[in-house]
Amino acid sequence: MTGVLEQSRVTLSRLQAPTLSTLPDAVAANVRRVQAVTDARIMAVVKADGYGHGSLTVAESAIAAGATWLGVTDVAEAVALREAGVDVPILSWLNPAGADARVAARNRIDIAVGSVDELRELVADAVEPVRVHLHVDTGMCRGGVSVGDWRELLEVARAAAERIDVVGVMGHLPRADEGDPAANGPAVLRMRQARDAALRAGFGPVLVHLAATSGALTDPATHFGMVRIGAGLVGIDPSESVALTGASRFTASVVQSSFVPRGTAIGYGGAFITEQATHLAVIGVGYADGIPRELSGGAGVEIEGRRHPIVGRVSMDQIVVDTGGVEVPRGATATVFGPDGGAVPSVQEWARWAGTIPHTIVTGIGTRVQRSIA
Repeated sequence: MTGVLEQSRVTLSRLQAPTLSTLPDAVAANVRRVQAVTDARIMAVVKADGYGHGSLTVAESAIAAGATWLGVTDVAEAVALREAGVDVPILSWLNPAGADARVAARNRIDIAVGSVDELRELVADAVEPVRVHLHVDTGMCRGGVSVGDWRELLEVARAAAERIDVVGVMGHLPRADEGDPAANGPAVLRMRQARDAALRAGFGPVLVHLAATSGALTDPATHFGMVRIGAGLVGIDPSESVALTGASRFTASVVQSSFVPRGTAIGYGGAFITEQATHLAVIGVGYADGIPRELSGGAGVEIEGRRHPIVGRVSMDQIVVDTGGVEVPRGATATVFGPDGGAVPSVQEWARWAGTIPHTIVTGIGTRVQRSIA
């Protein structure tokens, strides 16, 4: 191609569907990174389909690396893991539709209760003993029993000793992402008070757990008997203070390659206009696949060892990248994000470009993106 007025050319090649590949070795490496800084047990939290990476794949990888518990959102997620052959203890602590005590007991699923009413409902539904973790509010006001309700909660639990078995006490760190142990002090104190109250009420020994990924990596005082690692399994440290290994690679094909003159408007509304003659590559992913629609400058993808900027608006099914003087053939592979470094963007970079957190990037990958295990 020799001139800017020459007709755009499309090179035909076989395309591959957009794919999110999960990297089990990376999950294992992240578990071992946590093991290096704590003597506490490790719960691998695999809710939201393993943070978008496949709950069973992440669970099995974490268990193989030394995690001894799993955490999920609800009983249905836990049952699916049991049916897949997972045998370690599983805790379900959100249960937005309520917990089925009979299913939980039958499948050896622990249930966390965060209010007196929730505990009463669970007790009323129980036929055989259900293992229970008492969830205390340690400063988030987002689930968990307030200090003022602890006496009543413990009284209900004592009265239901034949139907429930209190085995744990849990809470959350509202400010662990700051990576500052001083910010965790009030929650740690509240957790100790809750533990002591449970012991005085005759429950014990109890497994105490408070810290998630950030607390586990930055503050030993928050570890107690177990730490819960969710985002950290897939390479995300919310405190951004510890380097973990990204556990997925998101790739898609170039579906069209063209050469356009200076002054060409790109995408809906012509939001970007080329300042010089250049090559464009259309990638077959868009906001329906998890590409954030609102991106700041600097967003890009890797193709053939080079990072190329996204230009124009993100469409439902496509993005356009400016490849400059490089003509990229149809069918070439674009890496949206991955753990490789260099020209390959990271999940953390995508979060910054979108003005969000990495969690929303990995959990937002659409259902039409194929999943694989690398």
